[in-house]
Amino acid sequence: MKLLFPILYKNVSYSMQLPNKLFSYEESTFSKFPIVLKALQYQPRSVVDLYHLVARNFGSTFEFIETLDALFALNRIEFNDESEKLEYVEGN
Repeated sequence: MKLLFPILYKNVSYSMQLPNKLFSYEESTFSKFPIVLKALQYQPRSVVDLYHLVARNFGSTFEFIETLDALFALNRIEFNDESEKLEYVEGN
């Protein structure tokens, strides 16, 4: 599996924010999935363009990247090497 942002893994440990007694669904990474998927559903976008489009919904760049990594791992998005854009993956 190819990582979208392999350099980040050298110094940052991955810990997806899951809903639990301390963190609501709205504070979790899961709540960000529909935001990113909707932005990619009809048009592939570069990572930078996507970030500018949805940035107001994220508390930090790390939270945005964490969401992309989770969606990539779940095979809901993919990175097209030729166009250098993220693409929505239809059904699974």
